[in-house]
Amino acid sequence: MSLTGWTGLLCASACAYIVSRKLRFYKRSRGYQLPPSRPSHFFLGHALEIPIENEPIVYQQWCKELGSDIIYVNAAGTPIVILNTFELANELLDGRSTIHSSRWDTFAHSMGWGWALAGLPYGQEWKDKRKLLQKHLHPSDRSMHQPFEHEQVHNLLKKLLDAPQGFLHHIRHMVGGLSLAIAYGRSVKMYNDPAVDVAESAIKAAAEAGVPGAFFVDLIPLLRYVPEWLPGAGFKRKARGWRLLMEEMRDRPFDELESKIASGEPQRPSFAIKALQNIDVSENVPLQRERIRDTAGMVFTAAADTTTSAIQTFFAAMLCFPQVQRRAKEEIDRVLGGRLPEAKDQSDLPYVTAIATEVLRFVKVYIGAYMCRVPHMSTSDDIFKGYFIPKGTIVVANAWAMLRNEEDYPNPDVFSPERYLKDGTLNSSVPDPGTIVFGFGRRSCPGEHIARSVLWLTIASVLSAFDISKPLDEHGKPVDVKVEYGSGIVSHPLPFKCTITPRSPKTAETIRNIEAS
Repeated sequence: MSLTGWTGLLCASACAYIVSRKLRFYKRSRGYQLPPSRPSHFFLGHALEIPIENEPIVYQQWCKELGSDIIYVNAAGTPIVILNTFELANELLDGRSTIHSSRWDTFAHSMGWGWALAGLPYGQEWKDKRKLLQKHLHPSDRSMHQPFEHEQVHNLLKKLLDAPQGFLHHIRHMVGGLSLAIAYGRSVKMYNDPAVDVAESAIKAAAEAGVPGAFFVDLIPLLRYVPEWLPGAGFKRKARGWRLLMEEMRDRPFDELESKIASGEPQRPSFAIKALQNIDVSENVPLQRERIRDTAGMVFTAAADTTTSAIQTFFAAMLCFPQVQRRAKEEIDRVLGGRLPEAKDQSDLPYVTAIATEVLRFVKVYIGAYMCRVPHMSTSDDIFKGYFIPKGTIVVANAWAMLRNEEDYPNPDVFSPERYLKDGTLNSSVPDPGTIVFGFGRRSCPGEHIARSVLWLTIASVLSAFDISKPLDEHGKPVDVKVEYGSGIVSHPLPFKCTITPRSPKTAETIRNIEAS
């Protein structure tokens, strides 16, 4: 056959394939249309337009252009639906969670995160691991986390007293230490614990690889099978190194715990201890052990997202909104009378609680401007609001847009705890940002109660003990600070400076006495 003949045959085959896809789509959609969409390339769709950074801002702009809060994006054949309001996200991802709770198989799985609960597809393995968390870290059992919270927060106060300039690192170390304690009952070194350092390195890698579409292999999965030495296949070399890092982060503390158990060494209560003690010996013991190991690893790493970012954002907010800091301290001094706060004080400190709530909203307003959360994926065809949502659709909830909705949160760029208060008490009529920040439906964060608890205790403790103010230049004059955030699934403030000083000599003495006790 001549070249012209081959060309004609290929064109005819391509046309036949496209027509057959159109016919199958029409049959599946039952005549319903996809959500509104921008003009797209015939083969690539919107693949070249999909943003890697500032996703939520771009998606909100597209929604405005199309006059719809639900829109469709075609990523080289991969369907994506963007939901721009809480009402739509809640109705689809919560109300129809049975078919909109899976995950997209991204490049992150190739780098060793395939075991992690957050990225698992909706199925039996996901159910088993989620059940472990719900059973052994139940919100009603505060003994599993609050003693560790007080211990780690008090360690943070000591570090802020001795080396305030390292506050961002101290926060990461505190959250890592708390996670290790809850997951394995393990104590951490006051500084530079190797397990915390390994976890931070692994999470940085996840932040790079976990962004859907960050690597072209996410859009063209066949690229996973190309040889590592080929030009453009550098992602495979990265994946090999990252996988070893992930496995060390997951396996090392769990193996250490099992060795200590085998030697008869007493252990503090923890998620892993409780789960191992409750293994059903009549079932598949190695599989149960593997599930516990994986889930403990997720307990260890999950707090690196919302909790660390939120606490660091709290410091930035106190720096930029000093009037909030002053009002909080008035409430703290009136209620506590000079002592450090405890978890039981929360009901008596509504303004501090409002600060913690606003921090959750604010952290998403700024971090969320760079990246959406991990999206859901649909496992069946669905008709929603008169639109067809095909099986395999990636569903993105634009939390950034939701938390900037001026009907719910007037003046969204202003850090205002007052928006959650009425007559000095918490106002339940204002939407709780946590319902958005911690996820939707069956993919909501199972450790939300722990994240909220440690965030509140940290905020209350720091405000009771320290003044946070602008850094000083060489002449002793205050310097204005602009806080910016990095991009990625796990995003934190870029390094910034502030002045942290104890509120009084008595406060400093109180902190040192706690450390010495």
